[in-house]
Amino acid sequence: MKLTRLANLPRDKADTLLLLASALLVLAPHTLHLPLWVSLLCGATLAWRAAITLRGKRMPPSLILIPLAAGAMLGVMHTYQTLLGRDAGVAMLVLLVAFKMLEMHARRDLFVVVFLCFFLVLTNFFYEQGIVTALLMSLSVLLLFTAQMSFQFTGKVPPLRERFLMSARMLGLAAPVALVLFFLFPRIEGPLWGLPGDANGARSGLSETMAPGMLANLAQSPETAFRVKFFGPVPEREQLYWRGPVLGDYDGRTWTRLSPAQRGPAEREALANRRLPLSVAGEPLRYEVTLEPANNRWLFALEMPERLPAMSGNAAQLSGEVEMTTLAPIASRLRYQVASFIHYRLQADALPQDADQWLQLPADSNPRAVMAGLQLRAIPDPGRRIESVLRSFRSENYVYTLNPPLLGRDAVDGFLYGSRAGFCEHYSGAFVFLMRAAGIPARVVTGYQGGELNPLDGYLTVRQSDAHAWAEVWLARRGWVRIDPTAAVAPERVQRGLEGAVPQRPPFGIDGLGRFINIDGEANPWLVQMRYAVGAMNNGWNQWVLNYTPQRQRGMVEQLQSSLLDWRLPVWLVSLAIVLLLVRIWRQQRGIDPVDALYSALCTRLSRLGLARSPDEGPHAYAERIGAAGKLAPGAQAAAQDFLRRYSAWRYAPRRADAQLAATLKRLLSQVR
Repeated sequence: MKLTRLANLPRDKADTLLLLASALLVLAPHTLHLPLWVSLLCGATLAWRAAITLRGKRMPPSLILIPLAAGAMLGVMHTYQTLLGRDAGVAMLVLLVAFKMLEMHARRDLFVVVFLCFFLVLTNFFYEQGIVTALLMSLSVLLLFTAQMSFQFTGKVPPLRERFLMSARMLGLAAPVALVLFFLFPRIEGPLWGLPGDANGARSGLSETMAPGMLANLAQSPETAFRVKFFGPVPEREQLYWRGPVLGDYDGRTWTRLSPAQRGPAEREALANRRLPLSVAGEPLRYEVTLEPANNRWLFALEMPERLPAMSGNAAQLSGEVEMTTLAPIASRLRYQVASFIHYRLQADALPQDADQWLQLPADSNPRAVMAGLQLRAIPDPGRRIESVLRSFRSENYVYTLNPPLLGRDAVDGFLYGSRAGFCEHYSGAFVFLMRAAGIPARVVTGYQGGELNPLDGYLTVRQSDAHAWAEVWLARRGWVRIDPTAAVAPERVQRGLEGAVPQRPPFGIDGLGRFINIDGEANPWLVQMRYAVGAMNNGWNQWVLNYTPQRQRGMVEQLQSSLLDWRLPVWLVSLAIVLLLVRIWRQQRGIDPVDALYSALCTRLSRLGLARSPDEGPHAYAERIGAAGKLAPGAQAAAQDFLRRYSAWRYAPRRADAQLAATLKRLLSQVR
């Protein structure tokens, strides 16, 4: 259909199409998480309603709509196995809005659809609360206001552009109230959605187990794990090891954490006292971590943290392996400050009492690796045993890859003497296995390594693609020492990150697009700057909007209260009020026409002489009443009547430029005494 025909549609059709467009903008983001059949059914329903509107056909009868709606509800029940909860409820609400479009017979039905769409705007934030979603939903609200306003007009309707601007002004007037409510209205703990199982179940993150392929899959996710703001210089990338779960139990294929029953007395004592035998050197690095919710309990910090972070509402706790966790799962964005020592010695005084836990291997598992470890015991110096394994990783054609082949029952043997291709979990797991077989206490440490520093806001972003696994071995007089076997095979992984160690696929499989993004092997600087700008903007949104917690609100209110007690704040507020008043008076005076200003001055003067003008009295009637009253001297009366006749002719006749009018009226005004 031609645009000219669309522009000339009758008012009812144009308003209906505007409502359909607004609803489509609200419903579109839900296609990212709704089942495909729900999205297709809603799209078909909206297209059906648009065709009915354009062709002027009748609405479908209830005999068609009722079975269709009942079938859709049964489909929701079959898909989610419930009609309760976030996902099922949103799916039903989306279908309800779509079907209601086919049942708009009265004016009230239009407003029902509008109000349902307003509620659907809110449900979009159940899934994503980023700045892009906020901007898109703001535009949706603006269009819904425009559609709602269009139904209110009687008679002539302003053009769409004017209605859109009127809606924008309405939102602009409401924005200050919304800001005050955002900052001062009492906030509640927890996520926006009240069922944490719904709200965070789909988020990725590290787990308490590690098997071949798990970290490789996680490393392909670009999601942000956490952001870090250093209160000082940022360490070198090689020092950025963010400690997470420590794994010590191996069943031949999967590494898991030790159970409480497996922990030795030293570990239980450290857990009870919240301290470890840690000797440090140098000044600690101080920084603040903003952790994204992953519905687990892990807190990440550089090795080694000085003490547990202080947090309100969800206390931190420490394990004997220097794992920091929270009492309750982290269901919303969390900020905490940590101080870490890069140079340290952990449990270096004597062999740990529970050293046997870090030497255990499963029976009848990986016989070739066990034999290799026993052969290493012939080397008296444990440090040389470690170097021997790392040297073999460097020299025997091992490959670092995100897509290693599948391994059989004896995964370590299959990796060391078969495929020789793996990701960090393969290298760390095999290394710890060899160390235990060689008589050296060892364990696997998982977490993140590296991060990307944004020079615009100074935040270091650590993504799921930075997930990493390394090893710790216990050496006499040195304690637990970090060994990263991956660095022996692919040092670029530690120095430059995953992108520098593993060849990246072209975006969307298009080679030309990859050449545009990377120029001569380096990232396109313009795209890099744009990515930094978008990252800084998203981080600012997260820090100041999404992370505006009840604790931060209380802190702001307390700071405001203390400021009100300071004499300087009232002085500044009074000064600001005076300046705003003067600006307003100046703008009002600039906006008054000189002729209107003289008319106001005449009315004021006549009022003082006992001839006040009535609110409904025009200049001509005012002049006649002045003549009939006879209260003025003949000269003053004639001047006042002449003034009012000239002003009436200027005000109500077609405007003509008269440069002398203001001067004439000013002269006549001076004669009225």
